Amino acid sequence: MSPLKITARDAATGPVLEIVGELDYFTAEELRDLIATVPLRPGQRLVLDLSGMAFCDSSGLSALIAAHNHAQAAQADLALAAVPAHTLRILRIVGLDQVFTVHPDSDTATQP
Repeated sequence: MSPLKITARDAATGPVLEIVGELDYFTAEELRDLIATVPLRPGQRLVLDLSGMAFCDSSGLSALIAAHNHAQAAQADLALAAVPAHTLRILRIVGLDQVFTVHPDSDTATQP
């Protein structure tokens, strides 16, 4: 198990959270708790940069859905950037690729 590391930064479009490590049963709550504290204004975009994410299970998917719900409640958008192939496959299988906007990298996701 690799520990979860979340780094926050600001972009022109809104906050970016870089997620590194495993997003699973043991770590998903950390992301959920952090997301709840991220201030969003209407029209902003919260970007989750998953380029460093090594693994994501159903608890991790639940945390991503919580991020989506947080953004929607603030009348903001959520974008996933650099989603690893194995996670993208799961998103497609369960239909979440229809819910999340996916970008190839965080630079693209943070373009106004």
